[in-house]
Amino acid sequence: MTRKLANGTEVSEFVLKGFSGYPSLERLLFPLCLAMYLVTLLGNAAIVAVSVLDVHLHTPMYFFLGNLSILDICYTSTFVPLMLVHLLSAWKTISFVGCAVQMCLSLSTGSTECLLLAIMAYDRYLAICRPLRYPVLMSRRLCLLLAGAAWVLCLFKSVTETVIAMRLPFCGHRVVSHFTCEILAVLKLACGDTSVSEALLLVGAVLLLPVPLAFICLSYTLILATILRVPSAAGRHKAFSTCSAHLAVVLLFYGTVIFMYMKPKRKEAGVSDEVFTVLYAVVTPMLNPVIYSLRNREVKEAARKVWGRRWCCT
Repeated sequence: MTRKLANGTEVSEFVLKGFSGYPSLERLLFPLCLAMYLVTLLGNAAIVAVSVLDVHLHTPMYFFLGNLSILDICYTSTFVPLMLVHLLSAWKTISFVGCAVQMCLSLSTGSTECLLLAIMAYDRYLAICRPLRYPVLMSRRLCLLLAGAAWVLCLFKSVTETVIAMRLPFCGHRVVSHFTCEILAVLKLACGDTSVSEALLLVGAVLLLPVPLAFICLSYTLILATILRVPSAAGRHKAFSTCSAHLAVVLLFYGTVIFMYMKPKRKEAGVSDEVFTVLYAVVTPMLNPVIYSLRNREVKEAARKVWGRRWCCT
């Protein structure tokens, strides 16, 4: 599949500029990004495996954690493998179709994570503030409905945004000033009217950034008020620890995404933009298993049991 340029020629591939102007930075980033990607894959795969294999973790909290881990694996896998190849290669190209697929999957998984973080905050709100009704309110059916709706709606939104963006005529050069087919960087190459794409992105940014973030803040404000009424110091400490860990990842993820998509536009994407993209796209998925689960005693005990059964069976 190709797309015509404004001058009548066809574009069959794009060049991802990435960090090509900083060869020393590329040599530094390759082992760093490779290590973080491997940790992300292993850590999140371990969370999914333990959540499935241990029946004690078949609860809404760990169901959503499993979804988050799958999302993190999919999200980083949309661009990190190709980025690693390009860090070692002088020719950094991607096909037109490949660019569209990467754009769509990256938008979809990133958008779904925004909603999933809000759903997880709501789950914690019900568990802490409505403990007696929690099993009824957060039923298995509702868990599947919330997670499924987040995946499907964000995929539909991302397909729509990608199709509209990639149907625009492209002019002049084919160099994307980014290390991925990030939609804002690709739109800068378009010759036609990008107002529709920009309007869709703005609406999506408002619905997926400030709105869920406000919902998360409200949920944790109510959680904090409930925790302060807990008479046990140990209970308060455990709840505070869980909330602070969750909020740390929320602030890291939302803070960097809001900076990227709601800051004033510039004609050329700077190195700082790409560093921030690496921060929220690579570092956050790597930290999620540690912050959300590996500090959790239930997950540690479940992992030991699963590992012990494996050794017993062999």
